[in-house]
Amino acid sequence: MDKIRLGVFGLGRGRSLFTSMLAAGAEIVAVCEKDERRIEEALKIAPEITVYRNFDEFIEHPMDAVMLCNYFNEHAEYAVRCLERNIHVLSETTSNTTMADGVKLVRAAERSSAFYMIAENYPFMVFNQEMRRVYREGTLGHVLYAEGEYNHPLNPNNMAEVVKLRPSQEHWRNNIPRTYYITHSLAPLMYITGQRPVKVSAMPVYGYSEDVTCPLNVRDRAAIITTINDDRSVFRITGCSAFGCHENSYRICGEYGQIENVRGSGNKVMLNYNKWDIPEGREEHNYYKPEFPEEDKPLLEKAGHGGSDFYVFREFINCIREKRHPEFDEYFATTMASVAILAHRSILEGNKAFDIPDFHREEERVLYENDVLTPFYGKNGEAPTQPCCSEIDYKPSAEKLAAYESALKERN
Repeated sequence: MDKIRLGVFGLGRGRSLFTSMLAAGAEIVAVCEKDERRIEEALKIAPEITVYRNFDEFIEHPMDAVMLCNYFNEHAEYAVRCLERNIHVLSETTSNTTMADGVKLVRAAERSSAFYMIAENYPFMVFNQEMRRVYREGTLGHVLYAEGEYNHPLNPNNMAEVVKLRPSQEHWRNNIPRTYYITHSLAPLMYITGQRPVKVSAMPVYGYSEDVTCPLNVRDRAAIITTINDDRSVFRITGCSAFGCHENSYRICGEYGQIENVRGSGNKVMLNYNKWDIPEGREEHNYYKPEFPEEDKPLLEKAGHGGSDFYVFREFINCIREKRHPEFDEYFATTMASVAILAHRSILEGNKAFDIPDFHREEERVLYENDVLTPFYGKNGEAPTQPCCSEIDYKPSAEKLAAYESALKERN
C-alpha cells in the first residue's frame, strides 16, 4: 500500500493540515464542506480532490481513512459512521462531549476492522517527546505528581476576532465549559507517564468582569482539575485557560527528580535530580534544548504547532500501513473526554469527586450509555441540558448581545 486514501470532513481546520497530511504519505482524495470559500482554497492545494457538500455522499467515496475536522462537539456521531463502514478515523478534537457518545464510539471501534485515533498533537511537541524519553529511561523513578497547562486567552474586547470564531450565539465556542478542551493539557501527561486517570475533581477560576465587550456565556477563566491515576499518582491540569498569557507548560515529578519545559525559553527543558540521586552521566541540574531528528526536520518546516501536526499524521499513516493499533486510541480519547465531562460536573456540584469509568469494561460502559447531558446546542437547535458556567444562572447582558449581533451582520 503506497498512498493512504484520505478524506477530510470540514475544511475550517482541515485545509490547514493538508501539508502535513501529504508529507506523511496520505493522498487526499475527497473533502466534505459547505463553505465555498474554503473549498476554493483547498482546491488550490490539492486540485484533484473530489468535493462533496453532504456527508452521506462523502462517506460513499472510496477511501481508507477519514480526518474529522467538523465542530468540536459533533465528532462522535461521524466517527461511529466511519467505523461502521470499516474506515479508519482520525479525530481532530475531543472524541465525545457526552458520556453516552463515548460509549457508542468505543463499542463501534471494538466491532470495526478499522481503528480510531485522536489527532492530539501536543504530546509530539519536541519538549514533550524529550520528557517522555527521559521518563521512560527510568532515571526519574516513578511519577508521583505532574502538571499540564494549556493557556489560550482571547481579547474579549476585540469583537471582530470574537465573531470570526463564534458565528452565532449558539456556536460551541460560546458554550464550552472550561474543562472540556482538555486534550492539550492532559494528553502529554498520559503520553509521557503512561498513567490513566481514575478519579477527578475540579474548581473554577472566576471570571471575566462586566466591562468586557464579548457576550461570553462562560465567565470562568479556567478550571483547575485534579486527577488521581491508576498508579496513585496525581495530575494537576487545566482545560483551555484564559489567565495570564498564552503558553503551554508541563512538569513531571518523580521519586528522584523532575523534568519540565521552561516557560519563555524557546522549547528548552530543565531536568533536575536530587543531589543524592544523580544518575551516571548527568549533572544535578541539566538545562538544554532538545531537537527533532535531523531526518525529520525538512518535513517539519511547514507543519503546524512546532512540527507536531506532522507527527500525528505520520503515526496515523504508519498505524494503517503496519496494521497496528494507535496509542491514542478510543480508550485513550474517551478517558480524556470523561475527565473533561466529569470535571465540569464536579464544578457544578461543589468540587465533588467523580470516578472515571474504564471504557475497556462493558460493565462500566453500560452505566453511561444513556447519559446525554450536554452544555451545547444540538444540530437542530435543541437547547443545552446542562449549564456551561460555574455561575449557572449567568447570561450576558442585552447590550452585549446587541453589539455581538451587530458585529456579526457587519462581518457577513
